Amino acid sequence: MLYIIRHGQTEGNAAKRLQGRGDNPLNEVGIEQAREVGARLERAGVRFAHVYTSPLLRAVRTAEIVAPGVARTVDERLIEMDYGPYEGMSLDDPAPEVLAFFKDFAHTPAPDGMEQLQEIVGRMGSLVEDLRETASHEDILLSTHAIAMKGALEYLTPDSEGSYWSTYIGNCEVYVCGIGADGAWSVPCKWEWQG
Repeated sequence: MLYIIRHGQTEGNAAKRLQGRGDNPLNEVGIEQAREVGARLERAGVRFAHVYTSPLLRAVRTAEIVAPGVARTVDERLIEMDYGPYEGMSLDDPAPEVLAFFKDFAHTPAPDGMEQLQEIVGRMGSLVEDLRETASHEDILLSTHAIAMKGALEYLTPDSEGSYWSTYIGNCEVYVCGIGADGAWSVPCKWEWQG
C-alpha cells in the first residue's frame, strides 16, 4: 500500500503564506500532528517498509516522527510546487492572477514563473510508478506537500478531471492507495482510523 501524507503545520501555514520551496520547519502544532498520526498508524498495525520524503525540512521531520527508525530516501520529485515570484505571498491578499488560478486550478494555467500543474502530475506519477512493484506487497510512506500530494492523487485517479486540485488537504492528512488484482492502482481514499 502507498500512504501519502502532507507535512505537519509550519509557521508559514499558520500565517496563511505560500511557502512552496521555502524550507520552513514544523512548529509545535505540526510536531504534535505528526505524533498523533504516527500513533494512529501504529495502533492500526501499519508498518512501513520504507519512507520517501521531500527534501524540505517540514516533510523530512514529519516522516521522522510518523515512521521513526524506518529507512528514508529523499526524493526531489516529492518537493512542493515552485511558486516562483509568488513564494511567501499572503493568501489573505493574493495577486489577482494567483487568485484566478486558485479559483479554477483545472482550467487556468499557473501564472508565469510558477511550476505548471501537469509538471507536478508528471513527476509524482513517475515516482509512484517507480514504487508500483514494492507497493504491491509492502507499505510505503510518501511525505510531501499539499500541491505535490494533489498531483499524485490526480495521477492515481485518471478520471478525476482535476477534482483534487480544489480539494482541501490539511496538515498531516493521509491518503492511501493500493494495487488491485488487475495490477492497476486503486482509487486513493482519505485514510481515517477510528479507535
